[in-house]
Amino acid sequence: MRNRRASKLVLLAAILVIAALGLAIFARAGTTRAGRSHDHGSGAIRGAGTSLVRGGTGAPAFAPVLTKFGFSWRDGKGGFECLALVPSVAAGKPGSGSFDTNAMYVTGSLSSVQVSASSAVLTGTATVTGLGAGTDKPFTATVTRGGPGATLVLEVSGLTFSEIVLEGEISF
Repeated sequence: MRNRRASKLVLLAAILVIAALGLAIFARAGTTRAGRSHDHGSGAIRGAGTSLVRGGTGAPAFAPVLTKFGFSWRDGKGGFECLALVPSVAAGKPGSGSFDTNAMYVTGSLSSVQVSASSAVLTGTATVTGLGAGTDKPFTATVTRGGPGATLVLEVSGLTFSEIVLEGEISF
């Protein structure tokens, strides 16, 4: 009888410990996905891929602009890269689908990241070549998590590029 009672107490204690651990894990998961904005100082954020700029170069040509982007942030440090390529041949002509001309390159360091729901805002300074060329240019990149269809909006040198991810992934 005593062994049976001791076994029940051990089982009850084990269930309580497991329940407490489960609640702790659930509570922690809830705070990392909360809708409130918070600095993502120690969390990892990363993304890389190929995107297409909405509206391309804009009127009147509306030439397509393909970008290759990559960024990472961990433990308060990170970097950002974005290369914009355009075709050297006008639309409708042979070779117009070859993205072979460097229109802009942004390379920089991230200084902060803010996460809110399914998006993150990355800020930093960069060296920019091509369009908007200069050094120590402040930039902001707003990204949504996911693979193809995720978005990246880059604001640098007074220019805004709204991009749709075609290949790759953004995760945080």
